[in-house]
Amino acid sequence: MNVVIDHERALERSGDRSARTSTVVRFAGDSGDGIQLAGVQFARSAADGGAWLMTLPEYPAEIRAPAGTTFGVSAYQIQFGSGEVLTPGDEADMLVAFNPAAFITNIDFLRDGGTVVIDEGTFNARGFAKAKLGADPVDESAAARYRTIRVDISRRTLEALEAFGVGRRDAMRARNFWALGLALWLNEQPTSACERWIAERFAADRTIADANAAALRSGHAYGETMELALSQPLPVLAKTKRASRARMISGTDAMALGIVAVGALSARPVTYCSYPITPASALLHALARMPEGVRTFQAEDEIAAISAAIGASYAGTIAVTASSGPGLSLKTEGLGLAVAAELPLIVVDVQRAGPSTGMPTKPEQSDLDMAVHGRHGESPVAVLAPATSEDCFHVMIDAARLAIRAMTPVIVLSDAFLANAVSEWVPPDIAALEPVLTHDAATPGRDPDTLVRCWVAPGTPERETRVGGLEKDRASGNISYDPDNHEAMVALRAEKLARAAGVVGRPTLHDGPEDGDLLVVGWGSTFGAIRQASRNLRGRGHRIAHLHIRQLWPLPDGLGDIFERYRRIACAELNTGQLTRILRAETLRDVRPVSQINGRPFRIDTLEAALGGIIGDAS
Repeated sequence: MNVVIDHERALERSGDRSARTSTVVRFAGDSGDGIQLAGVQFARSAADGGAWLMTLPEYPAEIRAPAGTTFGVSAYQIQFGSGEVLTPGDEADMLVAFNPAAFITNIDFLRDGGTVVIDEGTFNARGFAKAKLGADPVDESAAARYRTIRVDISRRTLEALEAFGVGRRDAMRARNFWALGLALWLNEQPTSACERWIAERFAADRTIADANAAALRSGHAYGETMELALSQPLPVLAKTKRASRARMISGTDAMALGIVAVGALSARPVTYCSYPITPASALLHALARMPEGVRTFQAEDEIAAISAAIGASYAGTIAVTASSGPGLSLKTEGLGLAVAAELPLIVVDVQRAGPSTGMPTKPEQSDLDMAVHGRHGESPVAVLAPATSEDCFHVMIDAARLAIRAMTPVIVLSDAFLANAVSEWVPPDIAALEPVLTHDAATPGRDPDTLVRCWVAPGTPERETRVGGLEKDRASGNISYDPDNHEAMVALRAEKLARAAGVVGRPTLHDGPEDGDLLVVGWGSTFGAIRQASRNLRGRGHRIAHLHIRQLWPLPDGLGDIFERYRRIACAELNTGQLTRILRAETLRDVRPVSQINGRPFRIDTLEAALGGIIGDAS
């Protein structure tokens, strides 16, 4: 039975809204409207006020679509609250729409009874024509479902900046700050954190800094003067004392810091080689900004990138390359070479919706089959997946440990949501982390426990080795075409990976009872939605547990023992059931797939409904 989430179904929402603990705010407008900046600054302000939060940036695939068209709409969603926040939120309580195109493409994300703020200055005949609308979409929509605040943000911004002597074009660039100020007022947030950021960011141009700050304060003051408020109660934020080292971080930035940490923990140089591709390019950008610790190299294509990384590994450095689905396809021959040459290599795949170009800015978990099986010949590699932004840091260290322990490539599967989502993170004390041990080049031959050869840099006296893609003799390392030796080497490559699998650790439950009606298995960025949906179902009396798998291949030991303790097993993933099929084949258990492949993260309510249906089906 394949349970596919039906997004058209009206689902009953649980909980009393009058006792809400979180609020969801969504900004939407043209890519040039500063939507991402407004969203980031709102998140910073909420965190400064003591909120827990998670964000979801959404970008158009077009590099620069015509202004005002539906193709160019950018959005940023933030859920903030007084307790643990696991997702960016199912529905927005407040939507800020900068133009008609942003309104019609985002209004379905607003919950019934929510508030939409529109820039009335763009809701005119010209704006309607750009969005291919015949009339005002607010009048044509089911406006009774929500409350509308119409304000001419464009005109108000120009008025606020009139005293600064900036031109109309420059003044309009501050429109996002005016709207941000109003959004902060409506959500009872101060402007102080954003004002500090403006002063730092535009310190070189005091006029621009003062103008942006004035726009921000003007929007905030407008809300106060007009006595505006949202149509629902706001969460009471605890004035949480943050750790002094706490920071807001995306999965990409956490991964970049994890790569730098690998160099520090291994006392080896790190080389990062990649070719630009959405959404993996941000990792190259983040590492290139690092003052030290990583050498970055932008190659002319994907094959050159992995080839350079293999060369860097051969030279004795920690080698990392990254791409997205299409690029991983081009890297497969290089992956086979690294397997045959027995060289450690970390390959990051920031998954996106496919096939082909697909939806390059939308998340999906559809590269698992390719990561596990997508190579010619028997080419086993390890596959890991981080679950949260914080986990993106630690998974890179585990990937390095595993790659070096087995002297083999390791693929790390992130995705567009995990890479871009922002949440709070307290960096660990690097001195408290275990070192990444490398093989001693003074010991020749294969280690009898790990079955790997020592990692020998070229030029090491009396440690000459033959490296290449041709099959090698198991004992001498010389080229061999002996069929029995080839079969022995195929078995050896699989066995040394299996012996290293324990580096990541055995699977453990994340939530729920040790036995019960349903075990929900997930991987990657689905962690927050599965955890919250499982908790909601347990709150209604169901015995349901959550297990998130970090090591996807080879599957960790102990899964079968855990599975035996539950009447039903479900696997929720953003594809058509790829991990489900692996679990069925490897554990011989009936694992029910819960599938979604619409380019968006799981909604908690629809996931909850699907899992509830499986529990109801148990007999």
